[in-house]
Amino acid sequence: MKLTTAILLYQPDTKGLALGGAAFASIHDVHEHDTGPMIAAGAPLTRAHLRQWAKALDKAAVPEILPANVLVAHPDLLVWWVPAQVRLAYFALSRPPKGLKALTERTSMPVPYPAHLFVASRKGFGVYALPASERPTAETQLLHSPVLNVYLTGLLCWGNIPRPKLLTIASIAEYERAIFESWSTHPNLGQEATVTGKGGLVKLWDDLAATKAQRFPVKRLKPFDPSGRPRKVPVTLGSLIAERAQA
Repeated sequence: MKLTTAILLYQPDTKGLALGGAAFASIHDVHEHDTGPMIAAGAPLTRAHLRQWAKALDKAAVPEILPANVLVAHPDLLVWWVPAQVRLAYFALSRPPKGLKALTERTSMPVPYPAHLFVASRKGFGVYALPASERPTAETQLLHSPVLNVYLTGLLCWGNIPRPKLLTIASIAEYERAIFESWSTHPNLGQEATVTGKGGLVKLWDDLAATKAQRFPVKRLKPFDPSGRPRKVPVTLGSLIAERAQA
């Protein structure tokens, strides 16, 4: 590969391109000189140029066979789901509340998880629970994930967890390890109130661990809302993907 072409983008003198704002682009040959590459005079970028370069760039992408649980696979967005199941969980609560039965000290034990939806993008890693252990559709309403260390916005608080460097199908295992194989240390601000019933989220996990439950009580999870307040319009898989695609 060598540098052959440059595309220059022009816009009004603002901090960012406003939605629907004016823009102009020109395409230029690049010539090699002893002092380095030099951009030659250009011409307006046309749709024919865009189609030509989009086709060439597509050829550089390696085709991947999508696993059955992958919902969206895009260079900037990866969405998949996992069914409900019992997993080995790791708890090391920094401030365990009084009255806990099983999670008073650093421990690992099997607990049930609800079905989950994961959304990995350049902006962060979103974690959400699903109302049923089945492949979701665009109309599926999302729930707050009970996994600790998750913000009300649904994004994971990474802390010292290693971050995957790539956004590919092969990175899915790394993202899942970040959720299911890291130590749960605390609920994030407001996260205790994302479940119904007495005791909050930590008490719920403690009850599940102490009773060796085999199924997570999904009905106790509240509908996902990043503001922490009830919404008139629920957040669905379709609306979330549309939002992430524009981010």
